[in-house]
Amino acid sequence: MADEFDVVVIGAGPTGENVVDRAVRGGLTAAVVEERLAGGECSYWACVPSKALLRPVDLAGEVARVPGLELAPIDVAAVLARRDEAVGHFDDSGQVRWIESVPAEFVRGRGRLDGPRRVRVALADGGERVLTARHAVVVATGSSPVVPPVPGLAEAAPWTSREVTETSVVPERLVVLGGGVVACEMAQAMHGLGARQTTLVVRGDGLLSRMEPFAGDLLARSFAEAGIEVRTGIQVSRVERPEPGGKVTVHLPEGPPLEADEVLVATGRRPATRDVGLGTVGLPDDVPIEVDDSMRATGVSDGWLYAVGDVNGRALLTHMGKYQARVCGDVIAARAGGDELPAMRDVAGGYGAPQVVFTDPQICAVGRTEAVARADGFRVRAVDYDMGAVTGAYLLGDGYRGQARAVVDEDRKVLLGVTFAGPGAAELLHAATIAVTGEVPLDRLWHAVPSFPTVSEVWLRLLETYGL
Repeated sequence: MADEFDVVVIGAGPTGENVVDRAVRGGLTAAVVEERLAGGECSYWACVPSKALLRPVDLAGEVARVPGLELAPIDVAAVLARRDEAVGHFDDSGQVRWIESVPAEFVRGRGRLDGPRRVRVALADGGERVLTARHAVVVATGSSPVVPPVPGLAEAAPWTSREVTETSVVPERLVVLGGGVVACEMAQAMHGLGARQTTLVVRGDGLLSRMEPFAGDLLARSFAEAGIEVRTGIQVSRVERPEPGGKVTVHLPEGPPLEADEVLVATGRRPATRDVGLGTVGLPDDVPIEVDDSMRATGVSDGWLYAVGDVNGRALLTHMGKYQARVCGDVIAARAGGDELPAMRDVAGGYGAPQVVFTDPQICAVGRTEAVARADGFRVRAVDYDMGAVTGAYLLGDGYRGQARAVVDEDRKVLLGVTFAGPGAAELLHAATIAVTGEVPLDRLWHAVPSFPTVSEVWLRLLETYGL
């Protein structure tokens, strides 16, 4: 006989955990199924370990800019030990205890849909269990790194975000394929920890192509000064690794090949829907699960299937997946009681999504870029300001370089997007997120007085440049 719960969640990462928490708060029973580690990709192979690796490199940059301080060599063994501590030494028992304290049932195994409201679990101990849901099944299986079909690349056993964040050895020579967030963060982390010959090979024209162009330009300048080589507009021809664990050769269309100890593939991620059993409920697999603003799958009748986080393809960011999960759990609980709750706000779920790139300089943005705003039909004005000209930035250290941009809707006089690029800029982002998602009028924002001398005074300078 199948075990029955009000809600069954497939995936115990941050999104799955939040769905369970909110559903149980709403008076429902819940079970969550996880094949690997409770806490998910973010806790063990992405957000948490990558930032633990980046922090010493970021701090070294800060120290180098302040006269009177001497920079000691980074103790790589200590950094890796702290990374291991940050991921709980890959022990998820604490996360499991938290899930059980919600209270919800944690089921260790591979869960797949097996028809409407049914989840068949191949248990870790070799057994099998069938879970049924009275109200909802939620798919929260995240995403997986994409390895492009370059001849020889898959056979060369390349690193992905998983291998680079869990490594116990820093390669002397590293080739990074990609120019997005993971590529930039991990190239700088590995280089700062000892990968003296680090090369990024980017298909596009520059770094961080989805952000304002100046952000990628500032980061490329920082990379060049640190000795990280960036090659743009290049498609790798083929990759060779004759012996497992041996030297990797990356062939390019022109010029000599690149030789490295490891190659990191950071060319994007795809929703992890390939083997979730979507075909048993009439949905295609290996593509994002289309959902409405309540996170309910639009392609399934009776409204019992939901998808949160990376699997729905809306915003592949942990904090946005958790936001979706909170909405989803609340909505499921309300519907179970015969009520309806407001769904996710478009501004938060779409162009309002904030993002930070934890490089040196840090890059952070929320809302639309100038180019996207114009393409979307808004009448906009972009206002730029040199962050290094703010007194608070000067006091942080010599040679502070940064830039801020505000994208203004000229018809409504509100912000459509804000981007900051500079050391320590990440802590400026939430104020921008509030301004963008809250659609705060500029004439009211003018009265939000920033403290002196802080870098946040750049808000005043942006508004002055605009003409207020």
